[in-house]
Amino acid sequence: MKLKKFFALIFTGILAAAIFTGCGEEEKKSDGVIKLGMLQQLNASEQEFNGFMKKMADTFALDMHNHEVTFFTNLNSMQMALESGQIDEISTYKPVADYLIARNPKIEILEGHTMEFIDAFCLALSANNAELQQAADNAIIEMRDDGTLENLIQTYITDLPPGTNPPAVAFTNFEGAENITVAITGDLPSLDLILPDGSPAGFNTAILAELGRRLHKNINIIQIDTAARAAALTSGQADIVFWAIVPVSEIIPANADKPDGVELTSPYYRGRIVHIGLTK
Repeated sequence: MKLKKFFALIFTGILAAAIFTGCGEEEKKSDGVIKLGMLQQLNASEQEFNGFMKKMADTFALDMHNHEVTFFTNLNSMQMALESGQIDEISTYKPVADYLIARNPKIEILEGHTMEFIDAFCLALSANNAELQQAADNAIIEMRDDGTLENLIQTYITDLPPGTNPPAVAFTNFEGAENITVAITGDLPSLDLILPDGSPAGFNTAILAELGRRLHKNINIIQIDTAARAAALTSGQADIVFWAIVPVSEIIPANADKPDGVELTSPYYRGRIVHIGLTK
């Protein structure tokens, strides 16, 4: 299955739950500021998100006041900013960090940052698409109960040999069946990945293939830009996107990265966010 290029990138979907821990001291920069790259949020500006970070640092007594978040529209631009010294760290998912580090000896996972997030991946749909949302929810629950999710996690994440690409994903075509258009990034390996021949691969894509088989529907994949993900749903350009929202609490509002008209399915995977930086 080849990708139809629609935009450029999307940030993968997550319903986040936070765990805050004191883990030691990061290296302090000469100006006292650690510039942290992060993928763009939709309903919160950089200024607002930095305000959330400072409130969490105050509330949970974390040494995060010296972090300053800069938003990026894709992972590649963050990597270039890191290597050029424009930022000091990147916030990303552990499987993504492992994948990048296996291919780039210049970067490493940084130990000692004082805020960790445990994120739950989910699918986002238009609020007007309640029937598909319920069907997707039921399929995710079935996949969890019958062990399919755990098998996919092992194949595409935990047991993936370092330095290798995850296997290509085969989609079942049901003649005459309804098509579901799903927007992905292809830019968060090994979760979302587009192989050199244009084939979609990775864990999230494998979830989609299994979802299509269980719903007896054809999956049509497009790539979209992170800033276009809500519009892709509400305009009908996509039926499903992978989503990410910041941890919801009394500090961070539920709409910080979840605009009106967007609903989320049950989560299908939990993983932690890490910081990566240049090797010392």
